[in-house]
Amino acid sequence: MSCPRISVCLAPVPSSPTLRNPRILLGGQHQPTLLRHLDGWPRRKGKATAFLIQFVDEVAALAGFADDRFDLAVIQAPSAENAADVIGHMTRIARQGLITRR
Repeated sequence: MSCPRISVCLAPVPSSPTLRNPRILLGGQHQPTLLRHLDGWPRRKGKATAFLIQFVDEVAALAGFADDRFDLAVIQAPSAENAADVIGHMTRIARQGLITRR
């Protein structure tokens, strides 16, 4: 049995004049895998953009971030008992989010 491939399409974050570098949160233990999810993230007006990236190891740290702090959050899949809490925090702190399996 083959593993189904999941296609992810991340839309550009709406730009404001003061926002030049998207803030991105990567949460989980395996940082290289999380960084790979940023490959192909849309550029603004075809230009290269520097990302402001912050890593967190523990998903419990999500509670400490302010509302709408990040443009994108990429989080490794939480356990079933923590899923509702993690998803709630992601929708609160990020304009876009992606939960990924390792």
